[in-house]
Amino acid sequence: MKQYIKHHSVTVAVVLGILAAGTGVFVYSGVYNIGADDHHTRPVFAIMQILRERSVHARSKDLTVPDLNDPQLILKGAGQYAAMCTECHLAPGKKDSEIRPGLYPQPPNLSQVRIDPKDEFWVIKHGIKMSAMPAWGSSHDDATIWSMVAFLQKLPEMTPAQYKDIIAKAPPDEDMEMDGDHEHAHDHPDASQPSGMAMPAGAASMAMPSSSQ
Repeated sequence: MKQYIKHHSVTVAVVLGILAAGTGVFVYSGVYNIGADDHHTRPVFAIMQILRERSVHARSKDLTVPDLNDPQLILKGAGQYAAMCTECHLAPGKKDSEIRPGLYPQPPNLSQVRIDPKDEFWVIKHGIKMSAMPAWGSSHDDATIWSMVAFLQKLPEMTPAQYKDIIAKAPPDEDMEMDGDHEHAHDHPDASQPSGMAMPAGAASMAMPSSSQ
């Protein structure tokens, strides 16, 4: 029995060594195409999608959700969304943007899909590795992020006219204003300019993969 265990252990060690060496050769060879325009195979994409969804849900499940029907919270979130998110996640009446076609994985159109509030908060705050989704928690507090979640829960029900109306009434992004980006904070370019005519600062980096992809 001891001889069998020893032989088995040696076999496992050899196999693991071969796998490690093969992985090293693959990584350093540069054969893998890292380009965003060369998409994953379906099995690889499916594995990454499951990993992402389970990772987010495991970390967001114990969050306490505030009252997302608070009109002032929704209004504040509208301004945040218009300032930071529409170039990647679109808006009612906005079919595409200059940056969106080149993003992979493709971010969800948040004017058409509603995501679980806890998962949404966690993704906005912490971002997603190896994607275009940044961790907005480094520059925005939890209350502001919840305001975005509150707005996003209402967004799929809005018409283009309703969206433009709420954006026009929304307060400025105070975090951006403190950084001196007054155009970003006050103008809400998405509400008044055609798609592709303006790209708010930071918009090019936001892509929130969702379970609907």
